[in-house]
Amino acid sequence: MNGPQEFTLDTARGRIAALRMGNPNGPKVLALHGWLDNAASFLPMAPHLADADLVAIDMFGHGNSTHIPAGYDYAFVDWLHDILDVLDALGWPQAHLLGHSLGGALATVVAAGAPERVLSLALIEALGPPPWPGEQAAERLRKAIAGRRKPASAPRLIPDIDTAVRARLQATEKSEAAARLLVERNLKAVPGGYQWRSDPRLMWPSHMRAEEASVRNWLCAIECPVLLVAADPAPVYFQPEIRNARFACLKNGEMHIISGTHHVHMDKPGEVAAWISAFWTSRANLP
Repeated sequence: MNGPQEFTLDTARGRIAALRMGNPNGPKVLALHGWLDNAASFLPMAPHLADADLVAIDMFGHGNSTHIPAGYDYAFVDWLHDILDVLDALGWPQAHLLGHSLGGALATVVAAGAPERVLSLALIEALGPPPWPGEQAAERLRKAIAGRRKPASAPRLIPDIDTAVRARLQATEKSEAAARLLVERNLKAVPGGYQWRSDPRLMWPSHMRAEEASVRNWLCAIECPVLLVAADPAPVYFQPEIRNARFACLKNGEMHIISGTHHVHMDKPGEVAAWISAFWTSRANLP
């Protein structure tokens, strides 16, 4: 296969855009990006994982995929079914899941809830959903409800791609090259400049989240081998204390800490891919 191949998948909730890379006859790997990222998140690592049949999707509301209908929400539980629908649309009864951040959190819970579909997990900067203090439940619920009752604001006009790249760099630390890859896939040209393709509703806070006891119970239920690649320094939402306690719940886990940013897989693709390839060979039985 010469370079990433753009294609789309029809699923129950709409059209999913995707990039296919690597060896079409290789082991099946579904790659899931982080919040407000897109399939381009995995382009830097793709040449290092060329033996796999790697499909990276834009989740709903991101990149080139459709937005969910008005009146609906981007609920975590619905994304789980979207991933299973993508596997069905690809004709993959089973696959290896590769996930970064939100994508890693989703992959974790899919493996717990549908173990027959997941052969292995390669997770970057995630092991289950972000921790959430239950004592803030009422406050979060009120903010979520209030946010959805506000009138939608007009889409922001961005004069040029460089401005969009700078805005993305201010949001999360990463290399400029990584930010540009993500931004270019998430912009659409309009008169006078550009607008984000991503759905503004992705910024809405969730009404509810799983508490830590539930997350750890899910982790204990995962049957497949799990690789976790985490960055140092750790982001505030994935601190070592929580990370290590969750990792201890796994039956068959492997963890590596790499100096870098939350987007370490884009900034150091060769190093991260080397750990993933070694994991696939030693624990996940990939050829």
